[in-house]
Amino acid sequence: MKRVVIAQRRLTHYREPLFDTLRERLRERGVELDLLVGRGTPQEEKKQDVGYLSWAKTIPTHYLAGGRLCWQPLKIHLEEGDLLIVTQENKLLQNHLLMLKPRRFKLAFWGHGANLQSGNPGGFKERFKRWTTNRVDWWFAYTQISADLVKAAEFPDERITVLNNAVDTAEMQRQQQSVTQEETQALRATLGFGARPVGAYVGSLYADKRLDFVFDAAEAIRSVVPDFHLLIVGEGPERDKVQAWCAARPWARWVGARFDREKMAYLSVAQVMLNPGLVGLGILDAFVCGVPMLTTDCDLHSPEIAYLENGVNGLMTADDLNAYVGACVRLLREEGALAVLRAGCAAAALEYTVENMAQRFSDGIERCLQTPRCAGGGR
Repeated sequence: MKRVVIAQRRLTHYREPLFDTLRERLRERGVELDLLVGRGTPQEEKKQDVGYLSWAKTIPTHYLAGGRLCWQPLKIHLEEGDLLIVTQENKLLQNHLLMLKPRRFKLAFWGHGANLQSGNPGGFKERFKRWTTNRVDWWFAYTQISADLVKAAEFPDERITVLNNAVDTAEMQRQQQSVTQEETQALRATLGFGARPVGAYVGSLYADKRLDFVFDAAEAIRSVVPDFHLLIVGEGPERDKVQAWCAARPWARWVGARFDREKMAYLSVAQVMLNPGLVGLGILDAFVCGVPMLTTDCDLHSPEIAYLENGVNGLMTADDLNAYVGACVRLLREEGALAVLRAGCAAAALEYTVENMAQRFSDGIERCLQTPRCAGGGR
């Protein structure tokens, strides 16, 4: 039986269904999966999204230089492995040793293809990351955007698997469908929203999410739609700023981090999702709940922005407050336009699933195991 090892610097709760499903799919193909997991930085731990799998193996994790470097010893777990899959992070010191030393097993990257939030894409860190791109035998790219970045670095197209990164949308749909109209109305009453239009921000609270833009947009929307209300769901380093801003405005509510069915219930009170900053997997919340996401062309997005089809299942405006507010106001006032986007959300929710991702992952792993090593392990 072939053996594959996946090493994760940290395990988030939304990855649990993927690894459980992937483990089953690989066993059907005669491949055993070992999952190695560490812990996040103190800042990452504030997100309150740590995951747990009873069959995963915990590895020591040591952060250096204020969290900019990370050491996770893997050697003891690789004795019987045929393929090791690691995330492409410059901070992972073990990755660099694996790429520089001779090895008998295949090595693959799983990642974005670049730091899409880098303030200096031409700087040393990103140039170094592009150099490492071609030092592995296979690539598991988050989305087509990631695959295009990897190909641009001259990595062979035939050795790239596009995963279409996802979470357990089937379970999310079951949870969403279990929320009754009576429950939604009661929640609206508890929040003080009544039957008024609501925009929701759902996600972690940190700088790249551009929460000041959310605040400014909400104020501007309310100046045109006087009964507009804002709901903020999330946790993170900027929680105090969010809490203080909402406390001063009776039409805005912050409810902290909410997960699973509780998050679906809160989203049921909203007509639109406001996320003018970094968009990642939260776009799947919009799809499943039929609450179209509005974002901006801000050059901060994670690869999952590839799922947004402008005018079909969401909206991306220019990175301009007036343009963003105007688009939101139109959706709140034009039920037909909102209905079109809701239909697009429903279709997208069926496409971007953890089952489809696990299928793509297992297909790629099988192909990688059957394909000869790259000369030198990459280029």
